[in-house]
Amino acid sequence: MRNLRIKPLSSDGTGTDADGARPGPGRGPAPLLAGAAAAAATAGALLALIDSGSPLRAPCTLFFLLAAPAGAIAAALRGPDPLGRAVTALAGAIAVDLLVAQCMLAAHRWSAGGGVVVVTGFSLLVLLVALVRGRGSGNGQYD
Repeated sequence: MRNLRIKPLSSDGTGTDADGARPGPGRGPAPLLAGAAAAAATAGALLALIDSGSPLRAPCTLFFLLAAPAGAIAAALRGPDPLGRAVTALAGAIAVDLLVAQCMLAAHRWSAGGGVVVVTGFSLLVLLVALVRGRGSGNGQYD
């Protein structure tokens, strides 16, 4: 049984804190940072796919190539604590990027846009598997 803490209304009756912010989940800088990271990753993928000459192409594309598979791998991991999950996901993302680059170089088909497409496909596949597995197991914890 969980105890719910109900905050009394403030003196003006609005239910906000003293600093004017409403209490509850989703408040703070985390959602804003996640949105900015998603925007930078999307910009990197688009800049690589349209073969732009922008100076932001390289750093944004590199961020996408690390963030997309890392996010998918982190979603698929259930057991480790958050720091262990982040380290494992980042190592997995680097391994995926190196494997994709090695395969493309061995096939003499290297292109930045092709690498972005392959990494995006891999990330979506891992994320889809994680979503299907999470939906079927009930609570998402080890049994």
